[in-house]
Amino acid sequence: MLRVLCVRFSSIGDVLLTTPLVRALHRRHPDAELYFVTKRAMAPLVVENPHLDRVIELEPNERITDLARRLRALRPTHGLDLHGSLRSAALRVLVPCQWGRYSKRKLARTALIAAKINMYGKHVPVPERYFEAARALDVHPDGGPPEFFLAPAARERVARWLTERGLDRQPFAALAPGAAHATKRWPIRHWTALAEQLRKMGYGLVAVGGTDDRELAAQVGSGVHNAAGEFTLQETGACLARATVLVSGDTGVMHMATGVGTRVLALFGPTVELFGFFPYASRAEVLERDLGCRPCSAMGTERCPLGHHRCLEEIFPDQVAAAVQRLVA
Repeated sequence: MLRVLCVRFSSIGDVLLTTPLVRALHRRHPDAELYFVTKRAMAPLVVENPHLDRVIELEPNERITDLARRLRALRPTHGLDLHGSLRSAALRVLVPCQWGRYSKRKLARTALIAAKINMYGKHVPVPERYFEAARALDVHPDGGPPEFFLAPAARERVARWLTERGLDRQPFAALAPGAAHATKRWPIRHWTALAEQLRKMGYGLVAVGGTDDRELAAQVGSGVHNAAGEFTLQETGACLARATVLVSGDTGVMHMATGVGTRVLALFGPTVELFGFFPYASRAEVLERDLGCRPCSAMGTERCPLGHHRCLEEIFPDQVAAAVQRLVA
């Protein structure tokens, strides 16, 4: 029997972008046992996934040798390193089985950032690159989106939260103003102006994100219901599933929305499509500026290297509002 380890420790978007591969593995090998190895904090993203037999959590402060001991007890036949880190490389040494891995294309990424030289060749989104690790298992992308499966309890808690605020009686837009790095954040004054335009279009408004985003989300406007930091990952997914559309930067929340089938309008600044992280869904649109300085980093930085941040400053609220109208039409 096939017993396959899928290893991706973090982060939100990266974990969710592995789910097309998980789905393909289950469909191609329905009798195989599929195990997903990830950090405890990321486990809610895959714990309800019906294609998986088990989610194995890396505990906080757990030594990789201890995790490897637990994985060896499963007697895996195959391991898929979908992370490409020192920790996942250690598992390839410590857990004997047939391992496969995918290329992060670090040289191509560096060349594009530093010299604006395109060494990527054919553009392949990251969800499809993950399939490189599974060549030995004869699986291929089906073109479908990521999947984020939700527990009934998460849906029920969000339903109550929305009802208490009257958002069960009108369409609402979810807004994700936060990002781990400042250059990925659309200016707060633009968010405020967009919120006003969306309100005039008849939308209720909910700001979503993590605890670190709560203060920023509160600045979007008094008419915005602030759920940032209030929901678990599962509950955030349930909230996004109820939204008509999500407006977001290049963040994990964007991939959560595609995973629950919600329309996504994504605002990309320092990062670009060739990196492979555009929303992997048909009901999505990306707004970006064609500037010679892009991309300037792989994951965003704390300040624009040129001091102007034109990549996001020059995506204007009326453009975003018009794109929302197109997307939901």
